[in-house]
Amino acid sequence: MSMEKSFDAKAAEARISAEWEKAGAFAAGANASRDETFTVMIPPPNVTGSLHIGHAFNNTLQDILVRWHRMRGFDTLWQPGQDHAGIATQMVVERQMMERQEPSRQEIGRDAFVEKIWTWKQESGGTIINQLRRLGASLDWSRNAFTMSGAPSAPAGEEGNFHDAVIRVFVELYNKGIIYRGKRLVNWDPRFETAISDLEVENREVPGHMWHFKYPLAGGETYEYVERDEDGNVTLRETRDYISIATTRPETMLGDGAVAVHPDDPRYAPIIGKLCEIPVGPKEHRRQIPIIADEYPDPDFGSGAVKITGAHDFNDYGVAIRNGIPLYALMDTRGAMRADGLPYEESAAIATRAAKGEDVGDVSAVNLVPEELNGKKLRGLDRKDARELVVKVITEEGLAVTDAEGAPFVENKKIMQPFGDRSGVVIEPMLTDQWFVDTKKIVQPAIDAVREGRTKILPEQHQKVYFHWLENIEPWTISRQLWWGHQIPVWYGPDGKEFCAPNADEAIRLAKAHYGNDVEIVVTDDAIEQAGARTEPFQLISTEGGGSTPERLTKLSISRDPDVLDTWFSSGLWPIGTLGWPEDTEALRKYFPTDVLVTGFDIIFFWVARMMMMQLAIVEKEPFHTVYVHGLVRDEKGAKMSKSKGNVIDPLTLIDEYGADALRMTLTSMAAMGRDPKLGPRHVEGFRNFVTKIWNATRFAEMNEVRGGGDRPDPRHTVNRWIIGETARIRMATDEALASYRFNDAANGLYSFVWGKVCDWYVEFSKPLFDGEHADETRATMGWVLDQCYLMLHPIMPFVTEELWSLTGERDDMLAHGDWPEYGAGLIDTDADREINWVISLIEEIRSARAQMGVPAGARLDLVVTEADATTRAALTANAPLIQRLARVNAPQDGVAGKGMIAVAAQGASFALPIGDVIDAAAETARLEKSLAKSGKDADGLRRRLGNPKFVQNADADVIEETRGKLATLDDDIARLRAALVQLEAMR
Repeated sequence: MSMEKSFDAKAAEARISAEWEKAGAFAAGANASRDETFTVMIPPPNVTGSLHIGHAFNNTLQDILVRWHRMRGFDTLWQPGQDHAGIATQMVVERQMMERQEPSRQEIGRDAFVEKIWTWKQESGGTIINQLRRLGASLDWSRNAFTMSGAPSAPAGEEGNFHDAVIRVFVELYNKGIIYRGKRLVNWDPRFETAISDLEVENREVPGHMWHFKYPLAGGETYEYVERDEDGNVTLRETRDYISIATTRPETMLGDGAVAVHPDDPRYAPIIGKLCEIPVGPKEHRRQIPIIADEYPDPDFGSGAVKITGAHDFNDYGVAIRNGIPLYALMDTRGAMRADGLPYEESAAIATRAAKGEDVGDVSAVNLVPEELNGKKLRGLDRKDARELVVKVITEEGLAVTDAEGAPFVENKKIMQPFGDRSGVVIEPMLTDQWFVDTKKIVQPAIDAVREGRTKILPEQHQKVYFHWLENIEPWTISRQLWWGHQIPVWYGPDGKEFCAPNADEAIRLAKAHYGNDVEIVVTDDAIEQAGARTEPFQLISTEGGGSTPERLTKLSISRDPDVLDTWFSSGLWPIGTLGWPEDTEALRKYFPTDVLVTGFDIIFFWVARMMMMQLAIVEKEPFHTVYVHGLVRDEKGAKMSKSKGNVIDPLTLIDEYGADALRMTLTSMAAMGRDPKLGPRHVEGFRNFVTKIWNATRFAEMNEVRGGGDRPDPRHTVNRWIIGETARIRMATDEALASYRFNDAANGLYSFVWGKVCDWYVEFSKPLFDGEHADETRATMGWVLDQCYLMLHPIMPFVTEELWSLTGERDDMLAHGDWPEYGAGLIDTDADREINWVISLIEEIRSARAQMGVPAGARLDLVVTEADATTRAALTANAPLIQRLARVNAPQDGVAGKGMIAVAAQGASFALPIGDVIDAAAETARLEKSLAKSGKDADGLRRRLGNPKFVQNADADVIEETRGKLATLDDDIARLRAALVQLEAMR
């Protein structure tokens, strides 16, 4: 059956994908002919996710490595799977429930809500799996993993034991003292009412205000305030009874624990150690706080004095901890001013005693939010409304710093504000009880593994990010106040005792060991329903003899912590959890440690570093030997893609229009190590033309009775010997590039070879050979060369190559299991190589000269040989018909250069082309001079830009390199134009 005129990507891709999976082409170990394994773990996309351009880029690069190794006979596993994505999934299902006007999750309860999520997951959670199939990703779908598999709530049919791995690790690290529960400042999302990671915080620049307020000194005390210039001259001297501070968050002033100044700031030296009053709150109970010295305040910023609100600011938290300043929480889990705890008067009295240095113990019940301010209710008020009220009250009392006209001094300025990336609300630093990993206890092996070279991070520049984060690591908050996730495996007893166990039965056993084997233990789940509002997580059920202080407990309950684990905790176990650990599985023994992790730079510390820490802490092995970090796909102008800019590119739209192969080849050609690809539809369209080019070359071969599937021939004709050598050369270059993760070099090298050497030169050179003594060897050579093109392109362009493989010969295997070529330099025939490459260079020089001089395309010119050595003359004679046809010249003739001729040079020979009768020399001179003037002007502009220190200092490295590349191209054009003008002048 003859080939269709064009490749129908949409129809072929779906069919070929189904054929691959039906044949089990991507199963672990498929096509293995050697003992070595090659394992790649997919960075698990969120179960709520859909394919975006970053996924397409990341998975294309992984697929290239996997297909390349599979074709080379490695026992290959590309492990697929999805992350359960706690917040994202819970949000999706809750939104769905609201749209359907169903009862809320609080109304239906935890078990019913989690069941709804599992139902959603089974119905809609596989979107990205099918989209990855459309991309051509050759994952072993039979092993698809999920980070919640094996959970007690999982429905039947949800295979896997990932939950066992997660719980086992938690228990093990808890028992080693590496996991602990404590109270620290965390990022808090008031919409979802949960702690979130730094990765889930998006810092945005927004319009803001900086208010300046006076904190009166206690007891009306005064001091001499002196400001000096750089030379030490006094610029301001006045007596003050206050210290001024500036703040963007006046509502948090109510929780201030101190005012800090730099110890070397002479302006405030007289008042360090004294007390000042917070300028808000009931006057009869106005709080006093100490003025302390700390290195944190910048004397040159604002007034140089900083209010310290340790429970609502991460920098302040550090100052408070260093100086023993109490931490007063002001807000509830919804971001409203607290309405619980002690009355304000009692709370203020405790805080005042603490400010004077008294030990007041636990201050978690202290609520420094007054019930009202100036007759308006404050407790329970949203933080934004509370801010407006606090500013109004302070201003009315005359404690706002004023400007020269006596108006309150308020700066309007841009400020960086943290937002939840999913909720869209402002994140609140919140002091809460959370579970933490004491990362300092497990970090060193992860540092050593990279520093000593057992794991390499490429490009090496990303090692700095890795080391900086690990060497300055903080405790890792791993608990989340959600219902969807791995529930913390800890139960609490009535005396606050923690029982960490893999299941409730083991928790009961531990509780009996603590309370006595004759005590009946009852397990209750989720005694604490509201995270953040931490009442005692236990319940006394009955006692013997009654009373509030029983002599002996006979029956008591232990209740499970309702929080779940951060998804980064479970995904940190991805390499071993997907392979069956903690069971000693065959897959774990065979495929772990894995080989290469392909990932983006933005999760080096959130995921890569944590996988390194956790695998080394649990199984004492590095999870992978190489981490390849790719760039961020940007739009064609180099801007970061975002929905707000409207420049997001949907890979599925590109696949629909141009085909998956064109998109994959485009992304691969741009995957230069350490660079961000700049992608636009025109780039993909260009590589669709490449798909068409190889399709048409194959059709040409078919029309000339060429078939694939044969052995490598041993041809006699120079052209055939030459193309076999060129094939060997690109095979070696491709292997070298892929082994070094230079994906762009592999793609661009294959593109140049297939389009230029095969589809253009070899196809043209072969045409006269199909009718003569070399016809059979040419058919055999072309069939073999095209087979090699399909083989080498397959990892990058799997669909069109698989289709061509099936159409062009009788094959034992699909191309996905084709044998990667192993031939090398021994196939290069140096004589044929020299001769044909000389012919190509001569044809290109003639074509270039014709185009430069404006010679009409149809004009056939004489070719005058003015000089030639013996080797060159032999090559010229042997290939004259090819040169005449492809350069559109007449048979070569010996002669001398004369008037109306231009010179053309080739190695070992000189030629002249008589063009005086076919062009208007004056018009061509004018055209070239105009082009030269424009190119010169453009080049001067680029030179000035590169000579501007500000541009070189501030522009991105890739922008600078691109500018230099444009200048180099223009300089080349200028040189060619000048040479052409010289030629035209010589013709006269």
